[in-house]
Amino acid sequence: MTIYFLCAFILSMICGAFFTPAILGYCKRKKLYDIPSERKIHANATPRLGGISFFPSMMLAFVAILIYLWKSNPEVIPVNIWSASFIVGLALIYVVGIIDDLVGLNASTKFTAQIIAGSLLPMTGLYVNNLYGFLGIYEIPGFVGIPLTIFVIVFISNAINLIDGIDGLASSLSLLAFAGFLTYFVHYEVYMNTYSLLIAGMMGALVVFFYFNVFGKAEKNTKIFMGDSGSLSLGFTLGFFAVKTAMNNQNIWDYRPEAFLVPVTLIFIPIADVVRVTLYRLFKRQPLFKADKNHIHHKLMRTGLNQHQALVVILLLTIVIYVMNSLLFPTLSSTLIIGIDILIFLLVNMVINLRMKPAS
Repeated sequence: MTIYFLCAFILSMICGAFFTPAILGYCKRKKLYDIPSERKIHANATPRLGGISFFPSMMLAFVAILIYLWKSNPEVIPVNIWSASFIVGLALIYVVGIIDDLVGLNASTKFTAQIIAGSLLPMTGLYVNNLYGFLGIYEIPGFVGIPLTIFVIVFISNAINLIDGIDGLASSLSLLAFAGFLTYFVHYEVYMNTYSLLIAGMMGALVVFFYFNVFGKAEKNTKIFMGDSGSLSLGFTLGFFAVKTAMNNQNIWDYRPEAFLVPVTLIFIPIADVVRVTLYRLFKRQPLFKADKNHIHHKLMRTGLNQHQALVVILLLTIVIYVMNSLLFPTLSSTLIIGIDILIFLLVNMVINLRMKPAS
């Protein structure tokens, strides 16, 4: 199946390479720009609709490969109700994100859409039902797992949205996480072909976006931001695969003691950063949803790093977490490993705090 994943990746890249310049041209004609302000880092007005290319690029590649496989063998790839709930939920998030990018939506409307989209998963029987020993907890009942699943979807969606603060950060962290999920699914080879194709398709679109976002030039109209249509779509997609990985369903795959640790590891930095910022705002009695410059990428730039240098530091920290967790498990429990991850993240933030220049 590897060749089909590669084809989905390449097809999605081709779609993204076609859609992105078209979006840039549309934004220029309609003057749809993200305008620089005191709380923003960029200095030039930049188109903000890059995320519009993610969903259609992924789906076109997915459907094309699916049709080819179906004609070859109708039983090769089952598209089950979980796949359908994911696609419908993602479509809802995608549309809400586009509307927010174009005309703006209040937080309650976006949260409502995220809750509805997240609720589709447990409605089809997909929810977190086991913590695999984290904090000493194993199986959990549906009345706990269902709201936990909805919370996970909403939380991860917003974590990716909030960490989208410098060029390439949300897209590169998502690329690393998707690569991890793809590797995990391919390793088990149990009814995961559908999901692996979707992941490969999303990765193809992200690679194209990353190029325009990081290496594009605003003055040449080749630079673009993903906007909420992109960050919320990525967050929902990562949330879905986190839940899918964590669910214990022995009709599909055997009991996997690492199943909780894997998604936490792959999305650790966005999760840890949003938790830290939230706790900081609670401690300082600041509004929880007020935008600020207290995220890890902002703090790194206050040490004197530029955007690309801050990006490299965060990606290196992410890779360290990935490698360390894979080496420590199963020697240590998931509780201890995640505790070590948190300690490392806090120590890194302490070092950054010591090197930060006063806020201007």
